[in-house]
This record gives sequence, C-alpha cells and structure tokens, in this order.
Amino acid sequence: MSIPIGKVRTRYAPSPTGYLHVGGAWMAFFNWLFARNQGGTFILRVEDTDRSRSTEEYERAILEDFRWLGIDWDEGPDKGGPVGPYRQTERFHLYRQYAQALLDRGAAYHCYCTLEELEAERQRARAAKRPYRYSGRCRNLTPEQRAEFERQGRRPTIRLRVHDDGETIVVNDLVRGRVEFDPEHLDDYIIVRSDGSPLYNFANVVDDHTMAMTHVIRGIEHLSNTPKQWIMYRSLGWDPPQVAHLSNILGTDHKKLSKRTGDTAVRDYKRAGFLPEALVNFFALMAWYPEENREIYSVREMIEKFRLEDLGKASPVFDMTKLTWMNGVYMRELLRRDPDRAVEACLEPLRNAGLLDGQVTAETRAYIRQVVDVLGDRIKVGRDILTYGDFFFTDAVTYEPDAVKKYFSRKDVATTLAQLRERVAKVDRLDATTVESIVRTMASELRIESREIIHPARVALTGKTAGPGLFELTALLGRDRVIKRLDSAIDWIRRLP
Repeated sequence: MSIPIGKVRTRYAPSPTGYLHVGGAWMAFFNWLFARNQGGTFILRVEDTDRSRSTEEYERAILEDFRWLGIDWDEGPDKGGPVGPYRQTERFHLYRQYAQALLDRGAAYHCYCTLEELEAERQRARAAKRPYRYSGRCRNLTPEQRAEFERQGRRPTIRLRVHDDGETIVVNDLVRGRVEFDPEHLDDYIIVRSDGSPLYNFANVVDDHTMAMTHVIRGIEHLSNTPKQWIMYRSLGWDPPQVAHLSNILGTDHKKLSKRTGDTAVRDYKRAGFLPEALVNFFALMAWYPEENREIYSVREMIEKFRLEDLGKASPVFDMTKLTWMNGVYMRELLRRDPDRAVEACLEPLRNAGLLDGQVTAETRAYIRQVVDVLGDRIKVGRDILTYGDFFFTDAVTYEPDAVKKYFSRKDVATTLAQLRERVAKVDRLDATTVESIVRTMASELRIESREIIHPARVALTGKTAGPGLFELTALLGRDRVIKRLDSAIDWIRRLP
C-alpha cells in the first residue's frame, strides 16, 4: 500500500501511562482537524517505550476517549496501515537500523562514560558557573580504547555528533514564524540508551519520517526539542515536517492546568455528563480565531473553515464557566432534536452517585427523560441532574438549612402540609393540572396565598427552596411518593423544638 505524494499526514502520539489529558486531546484535535480540512490522513501512534508505566488498560482507555470525542484515526495500532507497526515497542528494529546508519556514516558514536564520570563533568560546570555541555570525551575514541572499555564491561550509549559548523538552526514555525537556535547551546546528546532503547528525540524523528508526516502540531514545550530533531534530520539526510507549536493550556489561575482549577482527564468530563461536540467546540476556540464573531460551530463547520494561520500564539485559559455555558447550548439543542442523547449524558453521573443500579431499562430512561424535561434549562451538564433533581431518584430527602428556617418555622406549617396530604390521598392519580387544582382550592378555602402552600410543599418534597414547578414535580414523583414525603416532613416539623 503506497502513500500518495503531497497528501497531508498528521499524527498524535500519546503515551499510555495515564488517562487522556485534556491538553493532549486538545493537541490531537487540531492535528485531526487540519488533516480532515485538507483531505489528509490522521495517524494515532502509541509511544509506549516507558515499559514500567505503560499499560494496555491505559491504551484502551485513550482510544475509547478519542472515539467518544469523535476524533477518529485512519491508521493506528488497532487499524494497521502502510507504515506500521504503530506502537513504538514494535518498532525497535527501525531504531536499531537508523542508529547503525548514523554510526556507519560517523554522525553518531558510542559513548562509554559512566554516570559517575558524567556527574563529575556537571559538578565542574557548576563550579565554573557555566552551563553544562557534554565534553565529547568519547567522540574520537580509537578502536583500542573502545576495546578496553568493552573489556571493562562498560555498556555504551549512542550519542549524536552535533555539527561543529556553528550554523544557526532555523525553524519556520507555522504559528510562531521564524525561530532561531544557537548551536553553541547544544551538545552531543544521547539517542540510544545502554540497554538499546531509543530516547524520545531519536524515536520521534525516525517515526515521523518513516510514517511520512507532513505536519506536526504540538505543545510549546517541544519547541526546545526542535533543534535537536532538526540536526537529526540533517544527519540522516531527511527533510523535517512542517511544525506548529501551540502554547500550553492554563487554568483560570493562569498557571499550568491542574486538578486545582478543574478536572484534567477527558473521561472526567464524560463522567460529569459533558457532550463531546461541546468539548471539541470549546477545544477549537481556545486557540483558533476564525474571522466570524461566533461561539458555536458544528464539527462540519470547523472542518470547512479551519486554517492553520488562524491559530493564536497566546496561552489559552481553560474556562469552565464558558465550557459549561457552551455545553448548555448543545444540551438545549439535544433536548429539542434528540432527547435520548440528553438522557444518555445524565446516566453516568447518576450511576456514579449510586442512584442507578444495573441495566437501565426503557422505563427508567423514559422517567429520566421526564425529569430532564421538568428541569429544563437548569441542566447545562449531565451532572446538573444531581444538583437540581437528585430528589427524583432517592427518598432520602435532606432539607436545606435555609429552607427549614424560611418555610418550616411557622407554627401552622405542619397543619397546612397535613391538609395537603389528605387532599392528595383522595385522588387516584396525580397530574400537574390536578395538583394545581388541589393547591388553588385549598388556598381559597383557607384564605391564604397559594405560595404559602407551594413553598413549604416544595421543601417537603425536594429539600430545596428553588427548583422546578411544584405541580410538575409532584406529578412526576407520583401520588405514593408525595404522600410518603409529606408524612416525613410533617413528622420532622412536629419534632422541632
């Protein structure tokens, strides 16, 4: 299978040492978006050389999270492709091949320095108050010197021979423009460990070239790796891909995104009931500045309108308030167009809270849909069903202190609720119209305002001072549960000191 010449090829290369981070998903999204915009190919490559921390479980979870986000790949570990394998641990034969090619052409050499010898060099550099650079003591070893080190049992690393021509290294970054690096700051760096495993910069170059990458969009932390990689490309006689470096995502405290300012794993947002289309829309607008002044873009629109030159240099802020608002926009559209998907977004938060057990039946789904309809615009994210409607799923109602103080402190409130309970018990089936009629009639007979019944009744049924309309929520709870909760509230009030 051949690769079409000139076709855009991008990639994302996660390490399966943890769950997919939102920063990683964000970067993958732009590589995917550019490939789709250009009619190109998006590749998923697994960088699993950290054998002590990489697991199959994390790899499966990462792939699952990408699928949930709608970020599909054309080639990868589960799909194969013309330039596989797609896991680094299965590509060691390529790293050995190109390491040997570098040795054969004198562009790399074996280094027999021990850790103690290298540490001594670092200490001398610190004492002289100068940046540490490897001395190059193994650069020009004679065959006899190498043989002696081998006899001593030293296992060599392989270092790249950094060019001595002093030529400035220039990177034409698609976001940041021309970036120059002084080669004086580079030393002969290790590309293969003594155990034969490749280091990041070497494996990255070999993989990107042999997989025919044309463009790489990545985080700003990789900009410092670029001169080392460019030297590697030159040493192997290869052309590097075009690169674009985006600034890292910050939390609302303008520090590196962390658990302090919000969840950092994609699956945390899935578990909370965020919608994938809202999340990728939010991802896009953190760094993409299209000409139109609008916030909501479908995936199709983003693919059509995306341009690399519209990416910004500034560090974006992961604004949870904006994401929640945006998710609410999508949720309202789902409630109108596809309410079953809106229900789906609520299932996992309910499960995690222990309010759903086992298989979710069609009857349960229908009930959740009714709850979602009653709560309406209050549900911006799936987990909001817990904040505003947990009482629909449990009889363990907890009364808010402010609600008790405001509506349960009157002497006659227990009597009022008892009368409401008697009237509810006399009807066979509750619906919103019936409940409203009961309340209005009762208020008229007692010569009180309807709100003097509605507010304490809401607290009795939900534990809250605010929420959906009493008539609708009462009908949804059903006659038996309403009677039970009114009984509990009456008993609770009568036991107040």
